[in-house]
Amino acid sequence: MYMPPQFKGDRIQAAALINQHPFATLISVDDAGLPYVTHLPLHLEARGEQLVLLGHVAKPNPHWRYLQARPQAVATFLGPHAYLSPKVYPDLARVPTWNYLAVHCTVQATLIEDPASKDALLKKLIGDHEPAYAEQWRGLGEEFAHKMLAGIMAFELQVTDLQCKLKLNQHRTEAHAAMKTMYAAGTPDEQALAGWMDRLGMGAAPNAREET
Repeated sequence: MYMPPQFKGDRIQAAALINQHPFATLISVDDAGLPYVTHLPLHLEARGEQLVLLGHVAKPNPHWRYLQARPQAVATFLGPHAYLSPKVYPDLARVPTWNYLAVHCTVQATLIEDPASKDALLKKLIGDHEPAYAEQWRGLGEEFAHKMLAGIMAFELQVTDLQCKLKLNQHRTEAHAAMKTMYAAGTPDEQALAGWMDRLGMGAAPNAREET
């Protein structure tokens, strides 16, 4: 994606965004050469320096067949995003913009067909979103679990390249204080962006920064 240097995030920030916003857009190439998109939750794990995403689709979804035929794909994650009014600037010769946080991962896919490995993957996703459900899943019995596992195709996506974009008007320092105040009093997405401004050390008044 287009990446002005002032918006470039790092691996730690990317991992934080993925963990906070795990609902991904997985993009492959179908048999006609067109993009094929599935929206799904993915589990992130680090194996030493290697980042891996784990997920699954329903067997009738042809996406897994496209991953099998053409293993390279892209998974994107969108964090909080919001409109930014030009009234945050001290002068009128300005225009609106949209701030957002996003991660793009180029991945290499490997299908997971073994039922035990599928079950282990599902337990990781359960652990991300509802750990208490693990006991209920175990209590449903082997026959039911086997039927459910047979109905999905799981996969491991090895991250081969990662881009993290934190677009928060970093280059417009004259607007940071007003922008932070506006976002902190706004919608949940706007409040989340205000939190990321804190994380990046943005939002203090210019005079205050100069005095410290």
